[in-house]
Amino acid sequence: MDMEHILLKGMRVYSGNGIIENGYIKINGKEIIEVGSAEELKEDPGYKVVELPSDYHAVPGFIDVHIHGAAGADTMDATKEALDTMATALPKEGTTSFLATTITQEADQIEKALENAANYIMNQPSEGKAEVLGVHLEGPFVNPKMAGAQPKQHIIEPDLPLFKKWQEMAGGNIKQVTIASEQPGGLEMVRYLRENSVIASLGHTDATYEQVDQAIEAGANQVTHLYNQMRGLHHREPGVVGAAFLRDELKAELIVDGVHSRPETVKLAYQQKGSEGLILITDAMRAKCLKNGQYDLGGQEVTVKDGKAVLADGTLAGSILKLGHGVKNIVTFAGCSLAEAVEMASVNPAKQLNMYDKKGSITPGKDADIVILNPDLEVTMTYCRGALAFNREENNQ
Repeated sequence: MDMEHILLKGMRVYSGNGIIENGYIKINGKEIIEVGSAEELKEDPGYKVVELPSDYHAVPGFIDVHIHGAAGADTMDATKEALDTMATALPKEGTTSFLATTITQEADQIEKALENAANYIMNQPSEGKAEVLGVHLEGPFVNPKMAGAQPKQHIIEPDLPLFKKWQEMAGGNIKQVTIASEQPGGLEMVRYLRENSVIASLGHTDATYEQVDQAIEAGANQVTHLYNQMRGLHHREPGVVGAAFLRDELKAELIVDGVHSRPETVKLAYQQKGSEGLILITDAMRAKCLKNGQYDLGGQEVTVKDGKAVLADGTLAGSILKLGHGVKNIVTFAGCSLAEAVEMASVNPAKQLNMYDKKGSITPGKDADIVILNPDLEVTMTYCRGALAFNREENNQ
């Protein structure tokens, strides 16, 4: 795939400094080199010009920090092909980078997935695919009372020597850990994660408000899929949900599919946290992009039917949400602006990952990760580091 000099023009640009009507973006290879208003544009014959309608939106690529799989592949398959499949499928929904997310399993299974991700990240193809930014270790350091779809038999207490071994195997690429900080050894691990610039995300946790307080003190700075598999809000025990609402130190992941959280609770989260406090995720499993049927998640059979993925007992088992739909949904459910939705899907995850110097906004000097949305907020084109990775017209989707 050719790395080109590309000029996108005519559309509304959601730049790092506000919205530009009738804007333009110049891409030189993998990088954005110029952003501005088309009136000020100096024509340059060396650029391939892509004219877009004035009611189309150019937004920064979405970053999914919590995704297990897509299009039949899963991080736990521990193969190059699996991550390739995910990286190829995700630009269709506007996702230009992601954290390959593991699940609670036997140690050797997790280790294979970590080593595979490390190899993939070191050698990943740059053109026309979503970029794997690292690994999100979801489990096994969670609370069995809040297992959800995490296989209970493989849940263990936070084990710092084991985590250090895993981080070494992962080549330092574990960027986020979902942890139940109230478990023995939990706070010690949270402290270590914070000291080593890894996101400590409280999830699958039965922590009380006071215990969350201690975790924040130790360095926890996020909660995993707000509302799901955590101690809920009670008027005498605010729990993890209450802490997430009240404490600005915690960013909150949110699955906006209308299944994991009904629209009213999405709106409530938005009203409490604001666009600066939420991170849109999919928590998608391998059935995303595929038909209804039987699939696997962490060695368990999952039934996918009518937009819902469940275990045999009815427990939700990840989602089949596309992140582009999550962006569209939160605008509908919460009544927020597209600019705020972009903050939740692109800006906030980039900042949490300490990658805002390269990702998360349409700003000169950053990676050319750009999504073009039509007036109905559907993904029509996606550029991953300057290469066209998806074009709705060509794909007829």
